Amino acid sequence: MRTTLTLDDDIAEKLAALAKESNAPFKVIVNDALRRGLGELAPPQPPFVVQPHAGGLRPHIDDRRLNELAWEAGGDL
Repeated sequence: MRTTLTLDDDIAEKLAALAKESNAPFKVIVNDALRRGLGELAPPQPPFVVQPHAGGLRPHIDDRRLNELAWEAGGDL
């Protein structure tokens, strides 16, 4: 489909530079950029699902003082 499109100068310069750099026609660069912008190249990702589990700290261990326990054990945290 043929259409007239007005581009901002900075966008036109970037597209022209990409076309020259990749030795591809200007219209191919514009169409690829539009496809990427519209998200057609990347398939939709399934949502990330968090599966929580119990922390399982032993009794009498204060989770607010874990740095102190690591220091006493001689380790780095």
